[in-house]
Order: sequence, then C-alpha cells, then structure tokens
Amino acid sequence: MVILTLLVISTLLCFGLAGYGFGTLGRIGVRQADRRTRLACAAALAGAAAVAVYAWGLLNLGLAVLVTEDSGTDAFPAQPCRVTGAPEAAADVVGHRVEYVPPRYVCLRQSGASYTTDDVPAFVGPAALGLAATAVLSALLTRTTPPTSPPRVVHDESRSL
Repeated sequence: MVILTLLVISTLLCFGLAGYGFGTLGRIGVRQADRRTRLACAAALAGAAAVAVYAWGLLNLGLAVLVTEDSGTDAFPAQPCRVTGAPEAAADVVGHRVEYVPPRYVCLRQSGASYTTDDVPAFVGPAALGLAATAVLSALLTRTTPPTSPPRVVHDESRSL
C-alpha cells in the first residue's frame, strides 16, 4: 500500500513540475525568458526527471513485491531472491526487506548478511540523486540571480504599411 501511495504522489508531482517547466517556457518563449526564468524552469524539469526516475524504481519494486506476495506454495525463498543459475545462493535466505530510499528489494540471509536483488535497476538511486541535486542547485541559483526585465520590442511606426 505504501508503494502505491508513493507512486500516485510521485506521478502527480512529476506532472506538476513538468507542467510548470514546459508551460512557463512555452508561454514566455525560451529566447524571451530571462536567466532567472530559465533557471526556475530547469529546476522544475530536473525535479520532474528525478521524481520520474524514482517512480520507475518504485514501479519495479512494487512488481517484485507483487511477485513475492502472489507466489503461493512457491513462496520460500522469495522469487526475487533466487539467483538464476545459482540456486544455492538463495538456500540460506530467511526473509526480505523493502527499502524506499533508494528503492530496492533486499534479501536477508541466515548469517545476518544481506544482498540486493536486481529487480530495481542499479541506476535508479544515483540518477534520482543526481537529478535532484541538479534541481536544488538550479533552484538556489534562481534565488541568487537578480531579476531582469525582458527586452522591450520597439515598433517603428514609419516602417508600417
């Protein structure tokens, strides 16, 4: 239920940030926008990309949890914990854990050690973190950039038809 709630929130947040970024640039125009507006839009779009990557990881995590819960008599060890070609790797698995930041499915061994499955792609955590850092940096630069007025277009009446 937590994964579904996070997916709904992240989807709304992603579309909201992308709508702000693209909508502002579309309304003003990229060439007419000042530096502050471009930085604000870049922050929103980088934030939307970070949320989208995180949501992709949550979706994969949710599918792994769904496979675990729906496995019936074939539930132990959990299917995501089974390593293809090496059935002995999951022989001492006693449980699993779901982590949300970064999203990953962790299998717990009897010895106390654990390992992460490859159900959630490995790039999700670093990519979401990098994009979120870019969004924060762009937002901070937006705050420190002085506002400028857009260039005025002067219409010359003598050139009119």
